[in-house]
Amino acid sequence: MALGIPIWVIVGLMAVCVLVLMWMLASLYRKAAPNEALVVYGFRKTRTVVGGGTIILPVVENFRVLSLELMSFDVAPQQDLYTNQGVAVTVEAVAQIKVKSDLISINTASEQFLSKTPQQREGLIRLVMEGHLRGIIGQLTVEQIVKEPEMLADRMRATCAKDVNKMGLEVISFTIKEVRDKNEYITNMGRPDVARIKRDADVASAEAERDTAIKRAQAQRESAIAKAQADQERVLAETLSMAKQSEAQRDLEIKKATYLETIKKQQAQADKAYEIQTNIMLQQVTAEAVKVQQVEKEQQVKVQEAEIARRQNELIATVLKPAEIERQRIETLASAERQRLITEAEGSANATRAQGEAEADIIFKKGDAEARAMNVKAEAYQEYNQAAVVDKLITSLPDIVQALASPLQKVDKITIVSTGDGNAAGMNKITGDMTKIAAQVPALFEALSGMQMSELFAKVRAIGDKSPRPDDPPASLPKGKGAGA
Repeated sequence: MALGIPIWVIVGLMAVCVLVLMWMLASLYRKAAPNEALVVYGFRKTRTVVGGGTIILPVVENFRVLSLELMSFDVAPQQDLYTNQGVAVTVEAVAQIKVKSDLISINTASEQFLSKTPQQREGLIRLVMEGHLRGIIGQLTVEQIVKEPEMLADRMRATCAKDVNKMGLEVISFTIKEVRDKNEYITNMGRPDVARIKRDADVASAEAERDTAIKRAQAQRESAIAKAQADQERVLAETLSMAKQSEAQRDLEIKKATYLETIKKQQAQADKAYEIQTNIMLQQVTAEAVKVQQVEKEQQVKVQEAEIARRQNELIATVLKPAEIERQRIETLASAERQRLITEAEGSANATRAQGEAEADIIFKKGDAEARAMNVKAEAYQEYNQAAVVDKLITSLPDIVQALASPLQKVDKITIVSTGDGNAAGMNKITGDMTKIAAQVPALFEALSGMQMSELFAKVRAIGDKSPRPDDPPASLPKGKGAGA
């Protein structure tokens, strides 16, 4: 340290100088934002900085900022624009324009607009756009302008492209906002279409209403037809159901009657067989009882004979030497007593046998009398069997007809369906069925008797002529056929 200044002071001064230099450099550095271009002019000629920065030397250099943002403004000429039809229209549009991104276009735009304000720049661009718009409108009709706005916008962009490119700009979009006229040409232009559309709408509405009314009427008619068919099917089903129920009830009654008849026949046969078997058993019991009594009487006789023999032996043993007369008398008395006892025993046995034979004879005669009565009855029926059949059939006529009509007595309700021709088909069916049932009765009689009805009634008249009068004497039974025979 020659001058006597501390080293740290020197270091501090150097640091301060560095900081000052850095601050000066920082203050001289200019940066370009993403939406702008930095145009530097001066000592080092003109240069454009986009998306970066540069040091601008003071006094010898300066810079300007050119905006690269999208510019949007209205294009609405104050004067009327005339179409190729001579119709004055007012057109309002919106244009969007920006500086192109290449350095040549940026330098061109800088030359054109860098010294102007945004309002002045937009005024210049608007004048160019309105001039081109006037020329394009003069080439088109009102209908094309109104109905094809995209075509107008495309032609506008294509026509303006060359002029704006010369200014370093580009047309991003051009949109027609409104087209109007003072003479209501546009309004009147749409009236035919409006009238046609309204007319088509009215016609379509009327047709829709007509179709709706037709569909509604068809639906109502189909609904009414379906309901009528459903009612008819329901009535027919109810009628068929009631008919089936009546038939089932009739078949049940017939089966019941057949079953009862079979039971009665079997019961009668069983009762008759039981009665016959009872008589046979009574006869067998009576015969066995007579045999038992006969055996008992024979045993009694044997006992009495044994007793007599015992007494005889006892007399012989106790009185061996009595007088011969006394012996003979005793033998005579013994013989007489024995004979009397034998006679009594035989009389008692014969009486018992006679009683059994009499009871058996009574049973036999009773059965024989019943058999003879049945033979007499059979012979009598054989003599006038056809008359008896006719009498049974005729007297059974009410019961047969009542049995045929009995299913109708259980019918609670009959529904009659009219076919619309003035005839009640249900009532005719019922009366016709009853007539058919009644007409089957003669055929039933003929099937049971084996003869025609006319022959049966002729037989009835013939039998009536042969029948006995009240004053005629009663006919005697055939010989050998009486109950007491």
